Amino acid sequence: MDLGLKGRKAVICASSRGLGRACAEALLREGVEVIINGRDAARLDEAVQELRASTGGEVRGVVADVTTSAGRAALLAACPTPDILVNNNAGPDPRDFLTNDEAVWMAALEANMVAPMMLVRAVLPAMIERKFGRIINITSAMVTTPRPHMTLSSGARAGLTAAMKGLSFEVARHNVTINNLLPERIDTARQHQMANVQVKRRGITYEQARAEQVESIAAKRLGLPGEFGATCAFVCSAHAGFMSGMNIHLDGGSYPALV
Repeated sequence: MDLGLKGRKAVICASSRGLGRACAEALLREGVEVIINGRDAARLDEAVQELRASTGGEVRGVVADVTTSAGRAALLAACPTPDILVNNNAGPDPRDFLTNDEAVWMAALEANMVAPMMLVRAVLPAMIERKFGRIINITSAMVTTPRPHMTLSSGARAGLTAAMKGLSFEVARHNVTINNLLPERIDTARQHQMANVQVKRRGITYEQARAEQVESIAAKRLGLPGEFGATCAFVCSAHAGFMSGMNIHLDGGSYPALV
């Protein structure tokens, strides 16, 4: 299927590895010009070179921390008017609620709620003017299935989800869509980190923690980054213009609710 994206431009945050990189690779294969982003210059340069080699696409890297206003400015300087914005950032570490003081909460809100909203605010006028825009927020299953040790993630990302849902009504008539991808157990470095957290919290082995991750998924396997990236590419496509304001679970069929 031709997704109708050739020649479009995309900014993908936190994309030197993991889910962001998977989205970058999928969009590059569709002929999209992609800006990827990371804080580690060496890792970012390596990702750029590997993506060019594997896709033949046009990709550039910007070293920046999107949590900061300076980082967002650097990213937008490289591509002021993207057709596609994929918001992404590392999630907060699992923590007991009583250990979350005000500084911890403010950091989580800045990284996973305020930063993506500021990027949306910056790119939206041009999207409206040219009557095409695709905004994807990579959030988390914790938005719809909160857990006690993940209140930072669910709180910040649920706030972003609510704000973006309200905005989606206003911009849909301009062929600008806003959708959220909610990963659960996609096999990236994040899952290795989460397994190690369980090792420390519960005194189990790393192998036991990984086995529990697999067992928690209805499909009885972890998701592949490529599956996530392909979904992102379709939601960005010309064929997805009638879908907006949605939370799309990528979780191997594990979401427990009806709606």
